Amino acid sequence: MSESTNIKTADICDDFAGSVQVCEPMFVSYGGVAGFHGPISTVRVFEDNVLVREALEDLAPGRVLVVDGGGSRRCALVGDKLADIAASRGLAGIIVNGCVRDTKELAGADVGILALASHPLRSRKASEGSRDVPAEFGGVTWTPDHYVYANEDGIVVSADVLHDR
Repeated sequence: MSESTNIKTADICDDFAGSVQVCEPMFVSYGGVAGFHGPISTVRVFEDNVLVREALEDLAPGRVLVVDGGGSRRCALVGDKLADIAASRGLAGIIVNGCVRDTKELAGADVGILALASHPLRSRKASEGSRDVPAEFGGVTWTPDHYVYANEDGIVVSADVLHDR
């Protein structure tokens, strides 16, 4: 288990309440790692996961991919193959403002995965969307290179690194 499981979002909120954003409680944990943290990378797509795969294939280890899928619940943006890519590359986590599939396999993946729900239908493959742009959902602005901290208590976003303090 990674060191990130020792970071408590409740403690971060206690210590840094005035300087962090707290995401609304809207996500379900699907990955094999409950607590994770890292610098944010973003992808904004809608019912199309080509850019999600591309990002997972070239992000540095320890990063968290935040996928703004527009909150769509009509198809999955992440499944077992993409989770395997994330885990093999050492990513800390994936946060999906949308759905995932292959939930049994995701539960065994060595990566944190949060999403709105599960859905069996795969997404389109049109390669539409954008990368490394700020996204807004859950009452939070997800800015590339800011830091996200997630565990069973919730998700906290900070412009600064807080776990070395």
